[in-house]
Amino acid sequence: MARRGIVLDRDGTLIDVVRDPELGVVVTAFHPDQIRLLPGVIEGLRRLADAGFLLAIATNQPGAAKGQVPWAAIERTNRALVDRLREAGVAIAALAACPHHPEGGPGGDPSLIGPCDCRKPKPGLLTSLARDLDLDVAASWMIGDAPSDVAAARAAGMRAGLLLDGRRCELCPLRGEAEVPCPDRVAPRLDLLATEILADPRG
Repeated sequence: MARRGIVLDRDGTLIDVVRDPELGVVVTAFHPDQIRLLPGVIEGLRRLADAGFLLAIATNQPGAAKGQVPWAAIERTNRALVDRLREAGVAIAALAACPHHPEGGPGGDPSLIGPCDCRKPKPGLLTSLARDLDLDVAASWMIGDAPSDVAAARAAGMRAGLLLDGRRCELCPLRGEAEVPCPDRVAPRLDLLATEILADPRG
């Protein structure tokens, strides 16, 4: 029997980005020691799991294609995140990562450079997870922090939840993105978004 699922983005949704104040750069985590769960994540995931949702992660990780970090380091960090959540009592049924980038970068892995069907906003990661986990896509959600997450959800036939601070409209990632459909639910933290999803009259 198909199940309801919650597919989650990784960076900016589950874990914080890595900020280097000396270099003035912001990057995604590429080592287990850099994993910093965002506020409300554990509480939100527990609520969704207790309500019967199967949890999965879908993340764009083009660091190897850009020549920034080995793919093995990205895989190690993803495994560490799943382990960290499991230790906190949250089971992740599957994690799917897109390693590709359209242009790549200096020193990037050429096999990962170019178009693909899995990089969000394309729905490949979501549709493969839905197939592998036997999800009812119409009753499932994609939760992320960017327009690409919303667009991927729509393309996969899922509902979309967006994490942003609704009190700061000028920071909305959808501002000026008329081609991106509006999300079904919006909240500043995952625990609050979980409450919105569980209150959705469509179930």
